[in-house]
Amino acid sequence: MIYHFAEFSLHPEQCELRRGGAPVPLEPQVFNLLVYLVENRGRVVSKDDLIATVWGGRIVSDATLSSRISAARHALDDSGEAQRVIRTMPRLGFRFVAEVAVEDDGAPEPAVEEAAPDLPDQTVRFCRAADGVSIAYATSGKGPPLVKAANWLSHLEFDWESPVWRPLMSAFTRDFFFVRYDERGNGLSDWAVADFSLDAFVADLEAVVEAAGIDRFALYGESHGCPVSIAYAVRHPERVSRLVLYGGFAQGARSRGSRIDVAREEAITTLVREGWGQDNPAFRQIFTSQLMPDATAEQMGWFNDLQRKTTSPENAARLRIAIDEIDVTELLSQVRVPTLVLHRRGDSRQPFEEGRRLGAMIPDAQFVALEGRNHIILEHEPEWPRFLCEVRQFVLD
Repeated sequence: MIYHFAEFSLHPEQCELRRGGAPVPLEPQVFNLLVYLVENRGRVVSKDDLIATVWGGRIVSDATLSSRISAARHALDDSGEAQRVIRTMPRLGFRFVAEVAVEDDGAPEPAVEEAAPDLPDQTVRFCRAADGVSIAYATSGKGPPLVKAANWLSHLEFDWESPVWRPLMSAFTRDFFFVRYDERGNGLSDWAVADFSLDAFVADLEAVVEAAGIDRFALYGESHGCPVSIAYAVRHPERVSRLVLYGGFAQGARSRGSRIDVAREEAITTLVREGWGQDNPAFRQIFTSQLMPDATAEQMGWFNDLQRKTTSPENAARLRIAIDEIDVTELLSQVRVPTLVLHRRGDSRQPFEEGRRLGAMIPDAQFVALEGRNHIILEHEPEWPRFLCEVRQFVLD
């Protein structure tokens, strides 16, 4: 949606406030505050509402909140005296009072089998990790470099056409020279692998960065790509300009030591070994439902197929065990690059507390709480525009 009011237009998908077509600079928190006020223009928004949504429930002083409201008013040529756009309701909160016209800027979504016009071709190449394992990586787009650390099961070709991953790749390719790769043991990378460990995962990332010829770049980690990205950033702080961590953790389920977590992961590992390669997707559906319980039937069906095509049952089980045993707790305090941590309050795979822990223990990290249950954030979800906005503004700042 695009929101038009006075001489302004607000574009949540593009993370822009425009005046007469020209972008108006706004800090990310101020932009998110403005979007929330506009979207809730029919009611008074309390201080608690703003803190829960914009600041993710963190403790925020009245002075900080007032400064963000003042910044929003300044961008809109409003003031505390005029209050022609944002009105203070004493002891209650704030209300967006300007008249708003809503425009739907979205064209009908293309069918999955059609090629999206905004996603250019990718180039797939191969490199070798330190132990000789062949790693497949892909590059696409133009702009400042953004490298995505590998996460649970990928395939450079199948992902490119998928209703789950294509929207994210499209967004990143639009703004960046985007680099991604298939981790060892799955996708187009070598499947016959002896070493599944954190050090090996980091070595894969190191090999891809060197092969792509990138000196300094933003690094994006998702799920178990987060601890891999953290370890890389600690080893190579001079290479990482920004670190973005979504849906991540410092300790895998087995390392956290919870008896229930360990029992659950052992049960899943058994199911993976026994049923992963079967035509019946029931075994794979268990894990798909954990990753994205609110996905569409089409998205779930595609992800079920991806998991079977991407790796063998034995590799899937070994990967799961290796991921669950990861522990980078001691590295968190050593991160010396600007870091953004995003985590969903109802994440169905990695507990919200794991994300909060990353945000609390990484020095000066920014933390953003997102609503929703899906571990993999999907394009149709209400938080999708905010997620893209936070990442884009942080990396390009």
